[in-house]
Amino acid sequence: MFETAPLLDHIRRWVEIESPTERPDQVNTLIDMVMADHAGLPVTLERVPGREGRGDHLVVRSTWGQDAPGILILSHLDTVHPMGFIEKRLPYRVDGDIAFGPGIYDMKAGACIAHHALRAVGTAGGGKLGVTHLYVSDEEVGSPTSQALIEALGRKAKYVLVTEPARDGGKIVTARKGVGRFDVHIRGVASHAGAKPHEGRSAVRELGHVILALEGLCDDARGVTVTVGVVSGGTKANVIPEEAFAAVDLRVPSMALAEELTAKILGLQPKTQGVTITVTGGMNRPPFEQTPAAKVLFDHAHKLAAGIGFELIGVATGGGSDGNFTAPYAATLDGLGVDGKGAHTDYEQINVSTIVPRAELLRQLLATLD
Repeated sequence: MFETAPLLDHIRRWVEIESPTERPDQVNTLIDMVMADHAGLPVTLERVPGREGRGDHLVVRSTWGQDAPGILILSHLDTVHPMGFIEKRLPYRVDGDIAFGPGIYDMKAGACIAHHALRAVGTAGGGKLGVTHLYVSDEEVGSPTSQALIEALGRKAKYVLVTEPARDGGKIVTARKGVGRFDVHIRGVASHAGAKPHEGRSAVRELGHVILALEGLCDDARGVTVTVGVVSGGTKANVIPEEAFAAVDLRVPSMALAEELTAKILGLQPKTQGVTITVTGGMNRPPFEQTPAAKVLFDHAHKLAAGIGFELIGVATGGGSDGNFTAPYAATLDGLGVDGKGAHTDYEQINVSTIVPRAELLRQLLATLD
């Protein structure tokens, strides 16, 4: 059904159009190519204009089966690598079974093979269910302009297939932690550090208490991590700091823990008299928990993979994806992309030998799910 060389060449063409999230013009250039790649297929195309400095989104709908809940494929075309990365740090190249390039693993290869799976099913007359393939432009920054569209399409779907890359030797993602983002602003009282130190109230000192309190919420047994990833504060070495700031990342495996930890973070109280703490933020992506319906979907994919010739193993991961937004509404299976490693690095790569088997798994899922 599929051959490696033409698929890899198509992936190369998508990779060679660099598409950092912050460059909507580049993302849109890639969307132009993706739209052209659908010429002649039994699909309709809806281009959703970008906003808030992000690129457009593309909704591809099969002409069959759109009158009932069907299959939603989720892909993103944006990458984390800045412009020029393909020239200076990570040129596209193939070395044996490894193909390198910015965004090739996360997730242009996965998006591209899903396109070919839809192409194959459409050319053969369609599947049992209608298919919608959504390409978004802002997943790498939390999907702020695409979340509502993802959720709306997810509510209409029976199954959701996410083309994020396979993990650790080809494992598929059956659950993801929810992601919370919070900003902590601390205000103290400025004073001369030498002449009037006791009149000041140090926001930076309070920040130290905040960091210890937040990271003290980590709980390995329950799968909770709280990370203070960015801090700032103060103005001069000889001034008691009036302001301080911390950016916080929360990861939790369940909605119950999301609610519990969100309340604790938003409820932070100062330990220093005269200092105030203001916390804003909340859950950016809800936890992706494996529902009974999602387990049935995984079991079906596992059986198909065995017939193709590889074992499909499910794994839970701490990273979030757009699948987090659909998991509460539809059976969701993630990590259906190509295997490899090095997402977001200068050695990002895919295993070429996994392109065809993963494309075939997607084709069979689109053809057999009902």
